[in-house]
Amino acid sequence: MTSDMVLVPAGEVTLPGDLVVPAPAGAVVLFAHGSGSSRHSPRNRMVVAELRTAGLGTLLMDLFGEREERHDALTAEYRFDIALLGRPLGPA
Repeated sequence: MTSDMVLVPAGEVTLPGDLVVPAPAGAVVLFAHGSGSSRHSPRNRMVVAELRTAGLGTLLMDLFGEREERHDALTAEYRFDIALLGRPLGPA
């Protein structure tokens, strides 16, 4: 099972994600993350591994663009900004 890095257009930013679809997958779970860690976090990777064990595909993605991620790493200003985090997922 391989992971494909995908880029998801989301308004003004393009967000990175890791897509894994085991055969046969009955569904794909979007695991969108943005509060203080990233899709590279061991905890997030453990969660998606368990979902794949259950036969589900996963798209593990961050909700910050590169600029926002760098700013948040320095200030922690964005990690609990629900409006900002929810923006890529669709209209409010």
